Amino acid sequence: MYKALRDELMAGALAPEERLGEERLAERYGVSRTPVREALARLQADGLVERHDAGLFPYRPRLDTLGDYYELRITLEVQGIARVLDDPELGHDRAVLGPEIDRWRAFRTAPPDPDAGFVDADEQFHTVLLDSSGNRALTDALRTVNARIRPVRMFDYLTPDRMLATIEEHIVIGEAVLDRDLTGAREQLLAHIDQSRRVVADRAGQVLQLTRMARATKT
Repeated sequence: MYKALRDELMAGALAPEERLGEERLAERYGVSRTPVREALARLQADGLVERHDAGLFPYRPRLDTLGDYYELRITLEVQGIARVLDDPELGHDRAVLGPEIDRWRAFRTAPPDPDAGFVDADEQFHTVLLDSSGNRALTDALRTVNARIRPVRMFDYLTPDRMLATIEEHIVIGEAVLDRDLTGAREQLLAHIDQSRRVVADRAGQVLQLTRMARATKT
C-alpha cells in the first residue's frame, strides 16, 4: 500500500489539490482504512504528503528553492572535509566511516533494485561521512536540510544507472577520505552532489509538467 501510493505521488498521478481521504483511498486500492492510514503516516514522514487545514494533500516540489537548499547542503558537507584539511591534528574517524564504506562495497556486489526508498541509504552515507569529521553540529544541520529536500531527492533512485552511479561514487569518495586524499575527496563530493541536483531537478520538473497537463485535461 505504501509503495503503491508513493509511486503514484511521485509520478504526479494525484493532483496537488486532491485531498487524500482515507475512505476514498481505501476504495481506490481495495484495502481497509488501516493500511491507508499507516501508509499516509509514512508518506507524511517522507515529506511526500503535507497536512493542510482541510486534511492531507500531495506534496509538490518547489524547484525555485531547490538550488538554495543544495547550496546549503554543499556548504555543510564540504566543510566536513575542509576542517580536516585546515587542521593537521584532525582526521576522519575510521571506526565511524569504515563500516559505512563496507556497506556500499556490499551494494556494489549486489546492487539493490531501483527504488525511491534508497534515499535512506544515501542520506546515511552523507551524514556518516560528515559525522566522521568530528563536528556533530554540522551533521545535525545536514539532517535538517535533508528533511527539506528528501521528497525531491527520491527522484534520483528510479533507474539502474543512477543506482549504480551513486554506489560507485560513494565508494570513491569514502576511500579517498580513508586514504587522506582529501582534496580529491572534496572534488568527487562536489561533482557527486551537483550531478544528483541536476537529475532530481530534471525529473521533478517533468512530474510538475505532467501534473499541469493532467489538470488542464480535466478542465
